[in-house]
Amino acid sequence: MKLDLGCGSRKREGFTGVDSSPDCGADVVHDLNVMPWPFADGSVDEVHCAHFLEHLDGPERIRFMVELYRVMQPGAKALIITPYWSWVGAIQDPTHKWPPIAEQSYLYFNAAARTSMGVEHYNIACDFDVEFGGLPAPEVSRLPQGEQNFARKHNLNTVLELHAVLTRR
Repeated sequence: MKLDLGCGSRKREGFTGVDSSPDCGADVVHDLNVMPWPFADGSVDEVHCAHFLEHLDGPERIRFMVELYRVMQPGAKALIITPYWSWVGAIQDPTHKWPPIAEQSYLYFNAAARTSMGVEHYNIACDFDVEFGGLPAPEVSRLPQGEQNFARKHNLNTVLELHAVLTRR
C-alpha cells in the first residue's frame, strides 16, 4: 500500500490519498491528528507527504511520526516535503505552526541520535534513518555547485523546500 498523507486535491497517482477534507477527493477521509490511523501495523510500503507536516506543532509532529512508524513496514520509505526553514514561505503562511522544520528536526525521530543528544528519555517511539534533498530557488540552481552550497549555508530564501526521505528501521 502507498499512502499520500494530507493529499489535498493533488493526490499522487498510484497512491491512496488521505485527507481530513471530504471535498478534495481523497480516498480515505481521516484527520491525521486522530490516532490510530485506519491502517494496520506494518501495512504501508511507501508514503508521500507534501506540505502537511508544517501545519502541526511539535507534540503533533511527534505523534505523527510515531504513527507513521507504526503503519510502515521495515525498510519502507516516506518522502516528507516541507518549506525550508530559511525560506520566507516557511513563516508567511498563518496556518504553519512553530518551529519551522530543519534537517536537525528529524534527528529526534532516530533512536541513536536521541541517545547521542541525551534525549533518549523523550517519549518518541520511532526509529527512522533520514536522507535529505531540497528544491533550490531557480536563481540558485543555475549557480556552480560550490556557490550553491555556500548560498544554502549563508543566505536566506535560497532553498524553497526540504525533502526528507525517512526509512523505517
